[in-house]
Amino acid sequence: MNPDQAAGACRRSLHELTAAYSECPQTLRRSRQLGLGGWAFHVAGRAGVLGPVSAATVTAAIGVIAPEAVADGWEAACAVTTPAEAASVSMAECCRWGAEQLGDLAIVERLVELAEPVVRAADATGMPLFAAWRAMPVPDTTPGARAAVAVRLLGEHRAGAHLIAVRVAGLTPLEAVLAGPEGASGAVAAGWSPPWPPTGPLVRRRLWADQVTNRLAGQAFTVLDQGLRRELVELLAGAAAHVRRR
Repeated sequence: MNPDQAAGACRRSLHELTAAYSECPQTLRRSRQLGLGGWAFHVAGRAGVLGPVSAATVTAAIGVIAPEAVADGWEAACAVTTPAEAASVSMAECCRWGAEQLGDLAIVERLVELAEPVVRAADATGMPLFAAWRAMPVPDTTPGARAAVAVRLLGEHRAGAHLIAVRVAGLTPLEAVLAGPEGASGAVAAGWSPPWPPTGPLVRRRLWADQVTNRLAGQAFTVLDQGLRRELVELLAGAAAHVRRR
Protein backbone atom coordinates (compact mmCIF):
# COMPACT_ATOMS: atom_id res chain seq x y z
CA MET A 1 0.00 0.00 0.00
CA ASN A 2 1.62 3.24 -1.12
CA PRO A 3 1.20 6.51 0.84
CA ASP A 4 -1.54 7.89 -1.45
CA GLN A 5 -3.53 4.68 -1.13
CA ALA A 6 -3.15 4.67 2.65
CA ALA A 7 -4.41 8.24 2.91
CA GLY A 8 -7.41 7.43 0.72
CA ALA A 9 -8.17 4.22 2.59
CA CYS A 10 -8.28 6.09 5.92
CA ARG A 11 -10.85 8.59 4.71
CA ARG A 12 -14.03 6.80 5.75
CA SER A 13 -12.72 5.73 9.16
CA LEU A 14 -11.51 9.24 9.99
CA HIS A 15 -14.87 10.68 8.95
CA GLU A 16 -16.82 8.18 11.06
CA LEU A 17 -14.68 8.68 14.15
CA THR A 18 -14.65 12.48 14.03
CA ALA A 19 -18.41 12.53 13.41
CA ALA A 20 -18.97 10.23 16.39
CA TYR A 21 -17.07 12.61 18.64
CA SER A 22 -18.74 15.77 17.36
CA GLU A 23 -22.23 14.25 17.66
CA CYS A 24 -21.65 12.77 21.12
CA PRO A 25 -24.53 13.78 23.45
CA GLN A 26 -22.10 14.52 26.28
CA THR A 27 -20.10 16.84 24.02
CA LEU A 28 -23.26 18.66 23.03
CA ARG A 29 -24.29 18.87 26.70
CA ARG A 30 -20.93 20.43 27.55
CA SER A 31 -21.37 22.96 24.75
CA ARG A 32 -24.73 23.99 26.23
CA GLN A 33 -23.08 24.44 29.62
CA LEU A 34 -20.69 26.82 27.89
CA GLY A 35 -23.70 28.72 26.56
CA LEU A 36 -23.36 27.52 22.99
CA GLY A 37 -25.81 25.82 20.68
CA GLY A 38 -24.66 22.88 18.62
CA TRP A 39 -23.85 24.89 15.50
CA ALA A 40 -21.99 27.63 17.37
CA PHE A 41 -19.90 25.00 19.14
CA HIS A 42 -19.27 23.20 15.86
CA VAL A 43 -17.81 26.35 14.31
CA ALA A 44 -16.07 27.85 17.35
CA GLY A 45 -14.94 24.52 18.72
CA ARG A 46 -13.05 23.90 15.50
CA ALA A 47 -11.90 27.41 14.58
CA GLY A 48 -11.46 28.87 18.07
CA VAL A 49 -7.89 27.61 17.98
CA LEU A 50 -7.14 30.46 15.54
CA GLY A 51 -7.89 33.04 18.23
CA PRO A 52 -10.07 36.19 18.00
CA VAL A 53 -10.13 36.43 14.21
CA SER A 54 -12.97 37.64 11.99
CA ALA A 55 -15.75 35.43 10.67
CA ALA A 56 -14.31 35.99 7.19
CA THR A 57 -11.01 34.50 8.32
CA VAL A 58 -12.79 31.50 9.82
CA THR A 59 -14.70 31.04 6.56
CA ALA A 60 -11.44 31.03 4.63
CA ALA A 61 -9.83 28.53 6.97
CA ILE A 62 -12.74 26.07 7.08
CA GLY A 63 -13.52 26.52 3.40
CA VAL A 64 -16.53 24.31 2.78
CA ILE A 65 -19.12 26.02 5.01
CA ALA A 66 -21.17 28.91 3.63
CA PRO A 67 -19.96 32.32 4.85
CA GLU A 68 -23.34 33.24 6.36
CA ALA A 69 -23.46 29.98 8.30
CA VAL A 70 -19.93 30.48 9.59
CA ALA A 71 -20.76 34.02 10.68
CA ASP A 72 -23.91 32.86 12.49
CA GLY A 73 -22.01 30.27 14.51
CA TRP A 74 -18.87 32.30 15.11
CA GLU A 75 -20.63 35.47 16.20
CA ALA A 76 -23.02 33.59 18.46
CA ALA A 77 -20.07 31.86 20.14
CA CYS A 78 -17.98 34.99 20.53
CA ALA A 79 -20.93 36.73 22.20
CA VAL A 80 -20.77 34.33 25.16
CA THR A 81 -17.22 32.97 25.33
CA THR A 82 -13.75 33.41 23.89
CA PRO A 83 -12.40 31.45 20.92
CA ALA A 84 -9.64 30.09 23.15
CA GLU A 85 -12.16 28.74 25.65
CA ALA A 86 -14.23 27.12 22.91
CA ALA A 87 -11.11 25.42 21.53
CA SER A 88 -9.98 24.32 24.99
CA VAL A 89 -13.37 22.76 25.75
CA SER A 90 -13.40 21.09 22.34
CA MET A 91 -10.00 19.51 22.96
CA ALA A 92 -11.00 18.39 26.45
CA GLU A 93 -14.18 16.82 25.10
CA CYS A 94 -12.23 15.07 22.35
CA CYS A 95 -9.99 13.55 25.01
CA ARG A 96 -12.94 12.63 27.22
CA TRP A 97 -14.69 10.95 24.30
CA GLY A 98 -11.54 9.08 23.31
CA ALA A 99 -10.92 7.81 26.83
CA GLU A 100 -14.51 6.58 27.11
CA GLN A 101 -15.01 5.20 23.60
CA LEU A 102 -11.53 4.00 22.65
CA GLY A 103 -9.86 3.40 26.00
CA ASP A 104 -11.05 -0.22 26.19
CA LEU A 105 -10.06 -1.01 22.60
CA ALA A 106 -7.44 -3.77 22.60
CA ILE A 107 -5.54 -2.18 19.73
CA VAL A 108 -5.59 1.39 21.05
CA GLU A 109 -1.94 1.57 22.09
CA ARG A 110 -0.81 0.25 18.71
CA LEU A 111 -3.09 2.76 16.99
CA VAL A 112 -1.42 5.58 18.93
CA GLU A 113 2.02 4.15 18.19
CA LEU A 114 1.42 4.30 14.42
CA ALA A 115 -0.85 7.35 14.10
CA GLU A 116 1.17 9.84 16.11
CA PRO A 117 4.30 9.65 13.91
CA VAL A 118 2.11 10.36 10.86
CA VAL A 119 0.67 13.42 12.61
CA ARG A 120 4.15 14.65 13.52
CA ALA A 121 5.43 14.11 9.96
CA ALA A 122 2.54 15.95 8.29
CA ASP A 123 3.43 19.16 6.45
CA ALA A 124 1.17 21.97 7.74
CA THR A 125 1.91 24.41 4.90
CA GLY A 126 -1.33 26.13 3.87
CA MET A 127 -3.27 24.35 6.63
CA PRO A 128 -3.74 26.84 9.49
CA LEU A 129 -6.34 24.82 11.37
CA PHE A 130 -4.22 21.68 11.36
CA ALA A 131 -1.11 23.61 12.40
CA ALA A 132 -2.95 25.31 15.26
CA TRP A 133 -4.57 22.12 16.52
CA ARG A 134 -1.30 20.20 16.39
CA ALA A 135 0.23 22.89 18.60
CA MET A 136 -2.57 22.66 21.19
CA PRO A 137 -1.69 21.06 24.54
CA VAL A 138 -3.40 17.74 25.16
CA PRO A 139 -4.89 17.59 28.67
CA ASP A 140 -5.18 13.78 28.84
CA THR A 141 -2.36 11.45 27.86
CA THR A 142 -4.15 8.14 28.34
CA PRO A 143 -4.11 5.91 25.23
CA GLY A 144 -7.78 6.44 24.36
CA ALA A 145 -7.49 10.21 24.57
CA ARG A 146 -4.28 10.24 22.53
CA ALA A 147 -5.91 8.05 19.89
CA ALA A 148 -8.88 10.43 19.60
CA VAL A 149 -6.59 13.44 19.28
CA ALA A 150 -4.49 11.70 16.63
CA VAL A 151 -7.65 10.84 14.68
CA ARG A 152 -8.84 14.42 14.93
CA LEU A 153 -5.51 15.74 13.70
CA LEU A 154 -5.35 13.28 10.81
CA GLY A 155 -8.86 14.35 9.84
CA GLU A 156 -7.95 18.03 10.08
CA HIS A 157 -4.87 17.48 7.95
CA ARG A 158 -6.91 15.71 5.29
CA ALA A 159 -9.49 18.51 5.36
CA GLY A 160 -6.74 21.06 4.80
CA ALA A 161 -5.28 19.02 1.96
CA HIS A 162 -8.71 18.70 0.38
CA LEU A 163 -9.33 22.43 0.48
CA ILE A 164 -6.02 23.07 -1.28
CA ALA A 165 -6.82 20.41 -3.89
CA VAL A 166 -10.30 21.81 -4.50
CA ARG A 167 -8.96 25.27 -5.19
CA VAL A 168 -6.22 23.95 -7.47
CA ALA A 169 -8.91 22.06 -9.39
CA GLY A 170 -10.66 25.37 -10.04
CA LEU A 171 -13.68 24.47 -7.93
CA THR A 172 -15.41 26.76 -5.47
CA PRO A 173 -16.15 25.23 -2.08
CA LEU A 174 -19.84 24.99 -2.99
CA GLU A 175 -19.07 23.28 -6.29
CA ALA A 176 -16.82 20.78 -4.53
CA VAL A 177 -19.55 19.87 -2.04
CA LEU A 178 -22.21 19.55 -4.74
CA ALA A 179 -19.97 17.31 -6.85
CA GLY A 180 -19.14 15.13 -3.85
CA PRO A 181 -20.92 12.03 -2.55
CA GLU A 182 -23.52 13.93 -0.51
CA GLY A 183 -24.46 16.36 -3.27
CA ALA A 184 -27.17 18.90 -2.49
CA SER A 185 -27.88 17.44 0.96
CA GLY A 186 -24.25 17.99 1.89
CA ALA A 187 -24.44 21.56 0.62
CA VAL A 188 -27.54 22.27 2.71
CA ALA A 189 -25.87 20.76 5.79
CA ALA A 190 -22.94 23.13 5.22
CA GLY A 191 -25.27 26.13 5.13
CA TRP A 192 -25.49 26.72 1.38
CA SER A 193 -28.79 27.58 -0.31
CA PRO A 194 -30.05 26.88 -3.85
CA PRO A 195 -30.17 27.55 -6.73
CA TRP A 196 -27.35 25.14 -7.43
CA PRO A 197 -24.93 25.29 -10.38
CA PRO A 198 -25.00 22.27 -12.76
CA THR A 199 -22.89 19.51 -11.22
CA GLY A 200 -22.28 17.35 -14.29
CA PRO A 201 -19.26 19.32 -15.52
CA LEU A 202 -17.82 19.43 -11.99
CA VAL A 203 -17.60 15.72 -11.19
CA ARG A 204 -14.39 15.04 -13.11
CA ARG A 205 -12.64 17.96 -11.44
CA ARG A 206 -13.87 16.79 -8.03
CA LEU A 207 -12.49 13.29 -8.67
CA TRP A 208 -9.16 14.82 -9.65
CA ALA A 209 -9.23 16.92 -6.46
CA ASP A 210 -9.78 13.76 -4.42
CA GLN A 211 -6.68 12.21 -6.00
CA VAL A 212 -4.64 15.31 -5.19
CA THR A 213 -5.99 15.24 -1.64
CA ASN A 214 -4.68 11.69 -1.26
CA ARG A 215 -1.32 12.75 -2.65
CA LEU A 216 -1.00 15.69 -0.24
CA ALA A 217 -2.30 13.82 2.80
CA GLY A 218 -0.31 10.74 1.83
CA GLN A 219 3.02 12.52 2.12
CA ALA A 220 2.81 12.16 5.90
CA PHE A 221 2.36 8.39 5.58
CA THR A 222 5.84 8.03 4.11
CA VAL A 223 7.10 7.97 7.70
CA LEU A 224 5.72 4.40 7.85
CA ASP A 225 6.77 1.53 5.64
CA GLN A 226 4.26 -0.24 3.41
CA GLY A 227 3.28 -2.86 5.96
CA LEU A 228 2.80 -0.35 8.76
CA ARG A 229 0.69 1.87 6.52
CA ARG A 230 -1.62 -1.04 5.84
CA GLU A 231 -1.72 -1.85 9.55
CA LEU A 232 -2.67 1.74 10.44
CA VAL A 233 -5.50 1.67 7.91
CA GLU A 234 -6.77 -1.55 9.48
CA LEU A 235 -6.44 -0.17 13.01
CA LEU A 236 -8.46 2.92 12.12
CA ALA A 237 -11.14 0.75 10.51
CA GLY A 238 -11.19 -1.40 13.63
CA ALA A 239 -11.58 1.65 15.85
CA ALA A 240 -14.47 2.92 13.72
CA ALA A 241 -16.17 -0.48 13.88
CA HIS A 242 -15.68 -0.57 17.66
CA VAL A 243 -17.38 2.81 18.09
CA ARG A 244 -20.15 1.83 15.69
CA ARG A 245 -20.99 -1.23 17.82
CA ARG A 246 -21.28 0.70 21.08
